[in-house]
Amino acid sequence: DSTWRLLKYLVTECHMSLHRHRQRTGKEGQVLHRSKRGWVWNQFFVIEEYTGPDPVLVGRLHSDVDSGNGNIKYILSGEGAGTIFVIDDKTGNIHATKKLDREEQAQYTLTAQAVARDTNKPLEPPSEFIVKVQDINDNPPEFLHGPYYARVPEMSNVGTSVMQVTATDADDPTYGNSARLVYSILQGQPYFSVEPQTGIIRTALPNMDREARQEYDVVIQAKDMGGHMGGLSGTTEVKITLTDVNDNPPKFPQSVYPMSVSEDRVPGEEVGRLKAKDLDLGDNGLVNYRLVDGDGINMFELSTDSETREAVVKLKKPVDFETKRSYTLKVEGSNPHIDPQFMAWGPYKDEATIKVTVEDADEPPVFVAPNYTFEVEENAPQGTIVGRVHAKDTDITNNPVRYMIPRYTDVEQFFSVNAEDGLITTNRPLDREAQAWHNISVSATEIDSLGGHHQDTKVRVNIKVKDVNDNAPEFAANNEILMCESAAPGKVIETVSAVDKDEMAHRQHFTFSLAPEVAHNHNFSLRDNRDSTASIFVVRKGLNRQTQDVYHLPIEINDNGFPALSSTNTLTIRVCSCDSKDVIQSCNVLPYVLPAGLSTGALIAILACIVILLAIVVLFVALRRQKKEPLILFEEEDIRENIITYDDEGGGEEDTEAFDIATLQNPDGANGFLPRKDIKPELQFPRPGMGRPAANSVDVDDFIKTRIAEADSDPTAPPYDSIQIYGYEGRGSLAGSLSSLESVTTESDLDYDYLQSWGPRFKRLADLYGTKDCCVNDGDDDEDS
Repeated sequence: DSTWRLLKYLVTECHMSLHRHRQRTGKEGQVLHRSKRGWVWNQFFVIEEYTGPDPVLVGRLHSDVDSGNGNIKYILSGEGAGTIFVIDDKTGNIHATKKLDREEQAQYTLTAQAVARDTNKPLEPPSEFIVKVQDINDNPPEFLHGPYYARVPEMSNVGTSVMQVTATDADDPTYGNSARLVYSILQGQPYFSVEPQTGIIRTALPNMDREARQEYDVVIQAKDMGGHMGGLSGTTEVKITLTDVNDNPPKFPQSVYPMSVSEDRVPGEEVGRLKAKDLDLGDNGLVNYRLVDGDGINMFELSTDSETREAVVKLKKPVDFETKRSYTLKVEGSNPHIDPQFMAWGPYKDEATIKVTVEDADEPPVFVAPNYTFEVEENAPQGTIVGRVHAKDTDITNNPVRYMIPRYTDVEQFFSVNAEDGLITTNRPLDREAQAWHNISVSATEIDSLGGHHQDTKVRVNIKVKDVNDNAPEFAANNEILMCESAAPGKVIETVSAVDKDEMAHRQHFTFSLAPEVAHNHNFSLRDNRDSTASIFVVRKGLNRQTQDVYHLPIEINDNGFPALSSTNTLTIRVCSCDSKDVIQSCNVLPYVLPAGLSTGALIAILACIVILLAIVVLFVALRRQKKEPLILFEEEDIRENIITYDDEGGGEEDTEAFDIATLQNPDGANGFLPRKDIKPELQFPRPGMGRPAANSVDVDDFIKTRIAEADSDPTAPPYDSIQIYGYEGRGSLAGSLSSLESVTTESDLDYDYLQSWGPRFKRLADLYGTKDCCVNDGDDDEDS
């Protein structure tokens, strides 16, 4: 750098010397030229990142009007003027005072001007120049998007492109080789390679297997200066993952799978599982299973568990240990998705053998028929054989079987079954017309040699009751008809038919005839229509309902069955009056006609509402009458309900001023008569008014005796006498009982000396009960009090 600056300085001095020489030559030779104004630019470049002790000389400014006497001052303005770039105003030398970074700013635009030093008057117009920062290799390459992640299919061919990485260099790409990058691989060989100029990563080995190794960590380096020594470098990591392809066929870990199934299993139950392993992933590792051969291909079926991807062997049909004890199945597992690129690596399937062993189980007996249907005639006597059911034990032990009829299937116990041979008989005669079919169940239970009961099975038995002709025919409809009294002889007034509860056999029909006792009557006759109906017609004219309005015609009906049964049914014929059009007007039957607009239900509802309302009213009145009322009408509350509180101690019998005895009197009855409401007195006694002490009298004894006499002699006086018993002593009192009544009667030895410490309010009690001697000596006084 010093040599370079020196060279520039020499070139600058040469230019200045040449310029001065031309000026001197012009004066001596008197050669006159036009004065040319101009700047002399000594330097336009400055090297970046200069770290020397002195400011860097960028260049020197010199004006044509500068004669070197110091009268001209150079001024510098523009980008960085005064901060980065400074100028010597006398010589015009420009220095850079700070370290410059081309990557921050590549060039600076400055303006120079020469002015008079004493007046600052511009001598020439300002001129603009550019200072360029010359680049050096001070920035290493950088991978701005690292680390990188890439995926490439396994088994890819050599040279398969994985991805491209790109580094950037902040240095000037137009100057030197500072920004010319070369890529190389530092880690990841020999599996991958990178193109030096483009940064494209490619596979370098064939048949890279994901199942052997799935991930690779590759380190890529980018170096400037074209990769030569002295260049700067940067690295990045690339994680390359091999993606899966279907290059592995499924494989069963075992060639033979033993399984077992009990003969009592039902179809649909699982027998066992097996699974073929496939090293591939996702759809490439899917395996489909199917049965391809074996003697049990019709007895078992195969399905796939959607979660575990296992082949599930299930029972398709029931198996029987006594019939066949083992089965063989051949199962195939294959890939449904095969990559044509790797078709030659196949086949993508595998086979395994399943050996299923049937285990013996204690099975219930089996009936020889799935159900039974028997017939028995109705009215058959008790013990008639209906039919026989048969079951056998299919196990090797061949235990005996016992039969029974569950009671819930034959609640009325019409039938019974022999426990040994399964013979079903009737318990009583059956009636087809009551129940034509009986559906019962018969249970067969296996009995072992020790007499224990094992499993049982049931079978449905349908018993049809065959019909016999045991019901006589009868009229099919109402046996009462109406006819007009004006009906002409020979007119058919009714056609009757019959019904029979028994089953009608083929070609069986009903025949009708008049009963023998009325065969020759002169009013009505009968004609059999030979189609199980008969016509009733009038024989004579002039039937008068006033003379006889009802006729009874017995008719005999024969069912022509086997055996033939007949019955006599009476037909009631009512003679009615009719109009000219033979419309019946009256048959001496008074009909009940409801009021128009109201139905029977509406009338019943109205009557029910009225009855309910009346019941409510009566109940309310009865309750009001039963309500208790006071026996005497008081205008105010009885004074005896009040509590008179005196907050002072009594003075004993001698104290006659402690209370007002008038409060014991009945204030309402003092001046008037109070009638009783509960009784009506038979005699009215005059209320005595003499002999009563005054209200303020202090003779309590006379007052009480007078009131007792009045109550005894007055039948209308209310019975207010009552006895209040206070026989309960409270618990939890610290003072205990204060009563002296029980202590006197029971001669208690209680000590009452503690009353002395209760204060002046209990002094009287302390004096009375403080000592035993006091209590004994004063016993007579206590009784008086």
